[in-house]
Amino acid sequence: MEYREIGKTGMFVSTISFGASSLGGVFHSLKEETGIEAVYTALDNGINFVDVSPYYGHLKAEIVLGKALKNISRSSYYLSTKVGRYGRDGVNYWDYSAKKAKESVYESMERLHVDHIDLINIHDIEFSDLEQVCGETLPALVDLRDEGVVKHIGLTNLNLRHFKYVIEHTPAGTVESILSFCHYTLNDDSLTDHLDFFESRGVGVINASPYSMGLLTERGTPAWHPAPEALKRLAAKALACCHANNASLEQLAVSFSVANPRIATTLFSTTNPENVLKTIQYAHTPLDMELLQEVQKVFEPGFRDTWVNS
Repeated sequence: MEYREIGKTGMFVSTISFGASSLGGVFHSLKEETGIEAVYTALDNGINFVDVSPYYGHLKAEIVLGKALKNISRSSYYLSTKVGRYGRDGVNYWDYSAKKAKESVYESMERLHVDHIDLINIHDIEFSDLEQVCGETLPALVDLRDEGVVKHIGLTNLNLRHFKYVIEHTPAGTVESILSFCHYTLNDDSLTDHLDFFESRGVGVINASPYSMGLLTERGTPAWHPAPEALKRLAAKALACCHANNASLEQLAVSFSVANPRIATTLFSTTNPENVLKTIQYAHTPLDMELLQEVQKVFEPGFRDTWVNS
């Protein structure tokens, strides 16, 4: 397994990492014991970075992950969770206040059975008042960082331009990493437009969802997927292109995402231990440049087409 540093944090993480959203039943129903086994499989095979959120499954993902982490040495992994986006009684809600941010961190640590969080992220800042994030949420997390409760601070977001605004309007070193999803994939590489800026500020880059939330898979998009229908049709053509070349679209998607040395790690999520091993194998497979060019040509009419988060 290859390891890269997240910005200037000193955290050298596996280039493919475990996203625990599926442990909350976000994408499919799960058997809890199988999900816990998926965590063990990831950590036993070189993955050392795990990302979760109280929002995933409305606390369920943190609870299930915590059951797994109780049996694992705390020194063997880096743990990331989030504040700002939550759910209760089946209803989503957002709270970026300083009070809630601090409370949320301690509540997450209790569910996860840990005494510190390596990376705390403000979750999906496109839903926030960015002025509140800069002037209230981040200072609250800096307090916790100063106390050693959290080690590093980051942001997650779908809209890339928001990252730049927050980084530019807070003291240097406040934001240490960003987590971007669905913007460094076979159909959308717009994250690359911002890498120079992040590097100039010493901000590390985490990529998530190499399969573009199921768009780039054999199964295809679930009914809830927000991608435009035209983009879904292009994904089906890309899948057929890979089949014609006796290749896997999923393998190509992961190989592409982890090949960029300017991106510290790429997060994937599954509750299936076999899929964990398969994804690790994909990450170790050299990128087929000829096939990549063919697939990118298929996506050309809808390249970088995106959607609104919800």
